[in-house]
Amino acid sequence: MPERVTLVGLDFGTTTSSAVVAEADVARSAGTGRVEFGELRVRYRSEMNFTPLSDGERLDVGTLEAYLDDWLAAGNVQTDDVFGGGALLTGLTAQRDNAAAVIELVSRRLGDALIATADDPRLESWLAFMGSCMALSRANPDRPVLNLDIGGGTTNLAVGLNGEVFDTGCLFIGARHVRVEPGSYRVTALSTYANAILKTLGIRCQPGDELRADQRDAFVGLQVAMLESSIGLTGAHPPAPIQELLTQVAFRHRGLPSPTTDSVGDDPSVTFTGGIGELIYAYAAGNGWPGTTRFGDLGIELAQRIVASPGLSRHIRSHRPASAGRATALGLMRHCTEVSGSTLFLPDPTLLPLADVPIFGTIGSATDDVRLQAMVELVQRSQRGGCLIVETESHGAASLRTMGERLAGTLEHAAFRPEQLLVLLVRKNIGKALGQYVTRWGAQPWRVVVIDEVTPRDAQYVRVGRPRSGIVPVSFYGLNDV
Repeated sequence: MPERVTLVGLDFGTTTSSAVVAEADVARSAGTGRVEFGELRVRYRSEMNFTPLSDGERLDVGTLEAYLDDWLAAGNVQTDDVFGGGALLTGLTAQRDNAAAVIELVSRRLGDALIATADDPRLESWLAFMGSCMALSRANPDRPVLNLDIGGGTTNLAVGLNGEVFDTGCLFIGARHVRVEPGSYRVTALSTYANAILKTLGIRCQPGDELRADQRDAFVGLQVAMLESSIGLTGAHPPAPIQELLTQVAFRHRGLPSPTTDSVGDDPSVTFTGGIGELIYAYAAGNGWPGTTRFGDLGIELAQRIVASPGLSRHIRSHRPASAGRATALGLMRHCTEVSGSTLFLPDPTLLPLADVPIFGTIGSATDDVRLQAMVELVQRSQRGGCLIVETESHGAASLRTMGERLAGTLEHAAFRPEQLLVLLVRKNIGKALGQYVTRWGAQPWRVVVIDEVTPRDAQYVRVGRPRSGIVPVSFYGLNDV
């Protein structure tokens, strides 16, 4: 009988904050034999609320808590019912000096079930692609898809082929670096990056000033030139110092393999998500642009300039992603949480949940003894314990036994203490057997947990939730260079 679970995605962005609540059945797939999520059924989407600020540039945590209360009530969410998902602080919100208070708020209310993190640009880029472009990418498996998720503070870039992301990046390009009084161009606030762009352009401007048409055009023109330059389009390039300042994570999409050759895949389909993506596709569908600075920033001007760029806009009428404005929240629900199989090794269920366990690397049959010892020593030095990804070449009992006994011998040699924690992640349904070999069939009192039937990612941390009907949610964050 399938288990029905609740998933929650929360996105606190530079301009807006929102929530999505969904449910899905979890069951063993007849095709793959793995425990998997079934079709995701969205049961609640919040309105896009402006991300509230107090005292000028600090997040208004009280208002955000009221948002969270309203979202959970409207989505009929009980804390104990939440199986997985996540909460991200994105863009300039992640750089606010009290961003940690929002993470603490989410962790306090939903912490066992959700990852909650700020300033994780590669994860944001990956999630936006997976939440909005995976279906489009798989429907056109021989053509790369390049997605630009443009919000208030940042542009998260990701390029993928046949549903798999090959590279990500992040730029400090967005709508809300210049804030203005709605209906006018009178400046109310400038970000650090806006000040740098204005200085580069030789424009003097401060709060209270009115931005002229030529100044606005120059400002958004440099932003779009930065986007064009970053994805390899020819044309004017911003000066090197401002390019460096506006680059949070460099994007090197030329590493994308062609489906038929070893060369770079040519002519990717360019798509857009985020608030700017919604403006772009509304225009492409025949709707007019909103009124002057309706949102209190230069987002409309930025969208208009992107549409006017032949290189950026050439696919806006032929290749549209799903869920442009909620790509990150949907990605959090659909792709941030996986389900471990029923053969996991968990001799002590009270060990779960496990939060923020660092992933130290991957081991396999080719890993020599010196490397294996070094990895175990890293786990020993971590106050939270540590996680190792175990790659096995086959289901063969001999291979599995050899790997398990090598790990057991290494732990014994390292004098691994009973209170220390070791989490092992494996792709195949061999968790119980591997755990038994590692612990000498229970003779060693080590705190070893083996989570199986998951696809590990090149990430920095893993979170393992509480068991529920024999299944366990597993989430990754802090993505490395994909």
